[in-house]
Formats: sequence, structure tokens, C-alpha cells
Amino acid sequence: MHRLRQYTWASLGMGPVMVLCAGVVDLGLVRHGLLTTVGLALALVVVFAQHTRYLRLVVRGTGPDGRWPEHLATFAVALASWGVVSASASGSGLWCLVPAAVIGHVVLLTPRPTRWYVVVVGTAATIAVAAACRGDFGLPGLLMTLIPVLTLVFTDVLSLWFWLLVQDLDRAHDTARALAVAEERLRFAADLHDIQGHHLQVIALKGELTERLIGRDDETARKHAGEIADLARTALEETRGVVQGYRRASLGTEITNAVGILAAAGITTSVEGDAGDVPAPLQPLFGALVREGTTNVLRHSSAQRCTVAISVREREVHVRLHNDGGAGRSTAEPGAGLAGLRERFAAVGGRVEAGATPDGFELAGRAGVGR
Repeated sequence: MHRLRQYTWASLGMGPVMVLCAGVVDLGLVRHGLLTTVGLALALVVVFAQHTRYLRLVVRGTGPDGRWPEHLATFAVALASWGVVSASASGSGLWCLVPAAVIGHVVLLTPRPTRWYVVVVGTAATIAVAAACRGDFGLPGLLMTLIPVLTLVFTDVLSLWFWLLVQDLDRAHDTARALAVAEERLRFAADLHDIQGHHLQVIALKGELTERLIGRDDETARKHAGEIADLARTALEETRGVVQGYRRASLGTEITNAVGILAAAGITTSVEGDAGDVPAPLQPLFGALVREGTTNVLRHSSAQRCTVAISVREREVHVRLHNDGGAGRSTAEPGAGLAGLRERFAAVGGRVEAGATPDGFELAGRAGVGR
């Protein structure tokens, strides 16, 4: 986005530079005396300075409210210089870029409903001045004036439109990634709720019943208290099962989930190798690696493409996640993020490597069977 922004404003800034260069080159061709030459040079300076100001306004996104007198005055100076050159037999048609550049930049600062009026009125005024000041205007003169004016205006509008379009796409991409993370969190929350809801409800009811029975029927109260303890242990075991199932899903399942989640965020993912080749004892470990890498891509990168590569050589498994947008930071708390991954891999004699590459970011894990 930063590079595209630089390109957009550079392309918008090329208009004034072209006008200045064309005007300086053409000043030597005009034969109307020193006074006329000085006047044209001053007009060129005024228009170029105004273009620079217009460009700053476009960058800041400032509207044209209350500036129409300023726009009209600048356009009048540009038209006057264009008229003087048109009246000179030795002057070239490059000076039509002066009013054309004014039109192009004013259009960028004009609300959309009135942009076409600015283009039509400005172009018609430029053609009318040339026709009035040049006797042999004709069709060639019309085309030589109309084409540069419309081309410069179209280039300015297209550059700004493309930049705004990319901004919208980038915001949509960020939204899609945030939604993908939220969807995964909701899925886990729903699983946990389904498991815990029933048990907690029964525990609450039996607890109330036990409280009422104390002092009236202590034997039944003790029985219900034992059932509450059993329900609590069952709920704890099932909760651990849900968490372990989430953490210990097979590598193939984690890759399938990762591809779907990244696709929802607009990130194209390719898989190289077969997850089934990874030994069963290492499946949960590398599944955690893929899950952590996917989370980092979604939260901390601007990736467009991601690659998951799996290789098994001489009883050593190597899984690599590479993305083209960087992966940024990850929490360093023990048991979480990359720090937690490194601890789990180190426990089986493996290792985790993460860092930037020339074309993005890579997270890789290695571990062997029986190490």
C-alpha cells in the first residue's frame, strides 16, 4: 500500500512537471517581445505553484468548499497564457497542457455530481480561446487541443480512482481476516458451551436441592452431593477433551481448517506434500504449528498467498508455512504462541524456526520419530 500510494501521488504530480517542462521549452519559441515572455513565465509559475497546492489538498482529502474563486482565477491565468501562445504563429500547442492541468486537478477536488460539468466547461473554454486567437484553427487545431486536455484529465482521475479502489479492497481484506478469526473463536466457544451447558445446569439444580435437604434428609443430601462431585468431574474431563481435541487435532484436519479460514480472508493457500505421511505421534505437534502459523498470518500479516509444505525424510518431519506478507509478532508468554511451540518441539528433540525471508515470512518446524 505504501508503494502504491507513492506511485499514485507521483503520477498525479507528473502533470505539473509536464506543464512546467513544456512551458519552459516553449517560451523560447514565442516571438512577442520581452514583456510577453515575462508575462508567460509568470503565468507558468503561478499555475505550477497552484498545482502543487492542489496536490497537497488531494493528498489530505480536503474538499473544494469556498475555493471556486481561487480555481476560476487560476484557470483564467492559464487560459490567458494559452491564448497568447495560440495567437503566436511560432508558439506550439504544448501550452494547452497548462489549462488542462488546472482542469484535471480541480476535478479531483470536486464532488462527483459536478465533475463532468467542470470537464465540459473547462475543455470548451480552452478550445474557444484557441479558436478565437488562431485564425487557422480548424479540425487539426481542435484535435490537438481536445486530445491533450482529455488525456491529462482522464489520467488524473484514473490515478485517484485506482488508489481509492485499492484502499477499499485493503479494508475489505482486513475485515475478512478479522471475521475469519472471530468465526474460529465462535466455533470453539460453541463446542465448549454445548459440552458444559448441560452439566452446569444439572449441578446448579442438584446444589439447590442439596441445600434444601440439609437438616431434613441428610442421607439424601449426601447422595446428591456425591452426584454433584461426579458431574463436576465428568464436566472437567469432557472440557479437557474439547480443549485437547482442539489442540491435538490431526495435521490433516488442521491444514483443512487453515485452508478454509485463509480462503475466507482472501488468502490463497497451496499445500505441498501429504499430511498422512507424518507419523501419528507427531500429528498433534505439527497440527499446533499449522494452527499457530495460520493465526499469525490472519492477525499480523498482509499476505495474499500462503504455502504449507510437508516433507518426511529419514524419519524426520519438516513442515513449513510461508506467506508473502510477513507474519509480525506473536505472544512470547510461556505455553502460548511461538514460545509455547518451541517448548513443545524441544520436548521431543525438535525445533521451531521463524523469521523474515526475502519474499515474506516463514514458520518452520522439525521433529523426528523416536528422538
